[in-house]
Amino acid sequence: MAHKFQFFVLFFFCIFILKAQTSKQIIPGEIWNDNTGTHINAHGGGVLYHKGVYYWYGEHKIAGKIGNTAQVGVGCYSSRDLYKWKNEGIALKVDETNPESDIAKGCILERPKVIYNTKTKKFVMWFHLELKDKGYDAARSGVAFSDSPTGPFVFLQSFRPNTGFWPENVQPFHKKPVADWVKPHYCGGKGCLPAHVDSVNILGRDFKGGQMARDMNLFVDDDGTAYHIYSSEENSTTHISKLTDDYLSYSGQYFRVFPGRYMEGATLFKRKGKYYFIASDCTGWAPNAARSAVAEEIFGEWTELGNPAEGKDSELTFHSQSTFVLKVEGKKDSYIFLGDRWTPDNPIDGRYIWLPIKFENDAPKLYWQDHWSL
Repeated sequence: MAHKFQFFVLFFFCIFILKAQTSKQIIPGEIWNDNTGTHINAHGGGVLYHKGVYYWYGEHKIAGKIGNTAQVGVGCYSSRDLYKWKNEGIALKVDETNPESDIAKGCILERPKVIYNTKTKKFVMWFHLELKDKGYDAARSGVAFSDSPTGPFVFLQSFRPNTGFWPENVQPFHKKPVADWVKPHYCGGKGCLPAHVDSVNILGRDFKGGQMARDMNLFVDDDGTAYHIYSSEENSTTHISKLTDDYLSYSGQYFRVFPGRYMEGATLFKRKGKYYFIASDCTGWAPNAARSAVAEEIFGEWTELGNPAEGKDSELTFHSQSTFVLKVEGKKDSYIFLGDRWTPDNPIDGRYIWLPIKFENDAPKLYWQDHWSL
């Protein structure tokens, strides 16, 4: 009898999930199937809206811990309503033939984002790249482009940002000689520096070789100017870099924000003329309390607003980490927080936490919802 009861509970739960999906509901944390009936495989990703269609790009994972490295590439899905998604295949494939390629199979390729350049008519993808078998020493940005939103994207190059350029808000002490005891390579992330990042001067250390770039995002402003936002200086400080007009490289103009705050999973969006920032603390795969901030100018003073999540499990951002904020087209003041639940032991099973952003006193807020619709 107990087995029959459990069966019926499971049966009706599955019916509920199916009805919710077919009745245009978003169910955070549950399996989200594509048009083939397979869980969407687009982790750490972002969404591009182009000519009436949303395109969701993300890391394509495989089963087992090896899936934490890039064995396939970047997946792409398309949708017209944000509920039902069509699998468009692999937009950017890793290189399986050349082990010396920057994106050789087995590299670490994370947080891919795509933006569209209205001048060149190209779709441009950026991602955080670590070279195969090199751990997290490379801290590079990778760039690829395509004539189509679904690809195939052609890998262009990878590099460290802003080699030989100082940020707009550089301080005199950054230009002083760096102490001999400062390690030349990645030291391990949060807590690895013996003092505040400015006293150690990682910025000055990496001036000639290029600044470190890890967790990242892209943002296109109203005037078409594109920016790359990434964790830098041993993950201790966020950089916001203006891209060239073709979106394929750095312009040399950038700004340091939140020095010594150790932000990851950064997102940036604009609402009513103000710039908003949502990110996480630096705790590896483990979830933590999110952070938020606001600024009048993108290269200006940023004011932290605290954890946007409210209620039960808010101190863990509902067991997720930020990856993107999507402005919904045609919906007034409608923004969606996109987060990932990481499962490093079996990364293909990672779930997605999509929640509507509410604004209270011009501050973004997140409240858990078992299911919701636009």
